[in-house]
Amino acid sequence: MSKGLFVVGTGTDVGKTYITALLVKALKRNGKSAAYYKAAMSGNSRDNTGKLIAGDAQYVKNISGINQPECEMCPYLYEKAYSPHLAAKIEKNPVSLARVTERFEELKSRYEYITVEGSGGIVCPLRYDGEELYLTDVIRVLKLSCVLVADAGLGAINSVVLTADYMRARGFKLNGIIMNRFIKGDPICEDNAVMCEKLTGVKVVARIRNGACEFPVSPEFLYE
Repeated sequence: MSKGLFVVGTGTDVGKTYITALLVKALKRNGKSAAYYKAAMSGNSRDNTGKLIAGDAQYVKNISGINQPECEMCPYLYEKAYSPHLAAKIEKNPVSLARVTERFEELKSRYEYITVEGSGGIVCPLRYDGEELYLTDVIRVLKLSCVLVADAGLGAINSVVLTADYMRARGFKLNGIIMNRFIKGDPICEDNAVMCEKLTGVKVVARIRNGACEFPVSPEFLYE
């Protein structure tokens, strides 16, 4: 039976794609059949034929070494580096929750572990054009537990606690916090890890230093 995990960020540019790549790489290294998935991906460039390149998916594939076809990794690609709902509206390609779910179910039939990356932070609209769709709708319909990625530096306490409280209020399960760009011995990073655990009741399961090439622990325990 396939297991999955949803990677949520406290916001944009906290390193969700990088952490996701390390998770998938660790699973592959441990002999697991691992896949990557992201419902909607903005800010993609085009190849010389004009086709959009799934940038995040390509990055994860390169770092992790998985052989998963990129066409399986993301059903909705956008060129504009905007919030997905705005890019979708401008590029006239709205996200369908049914399609997102169908593609995810197809992956479940072929892979042991599926790591799903979110877009932006937890409050991310994917569609707003008369129909409304949010990242939380995707997490709920895919029935996945989550990990929360945060920048370990100044501001982490506020962003982690607010995100964790928002998720808890909506019934989402948070299996751990991952502190990215963690500097061992730095008083801010060290204290942020302690305070985030204290104020959320959620364990910091990994502290990832800049440039790390491996996830520091076997991540299977995070997946359900």
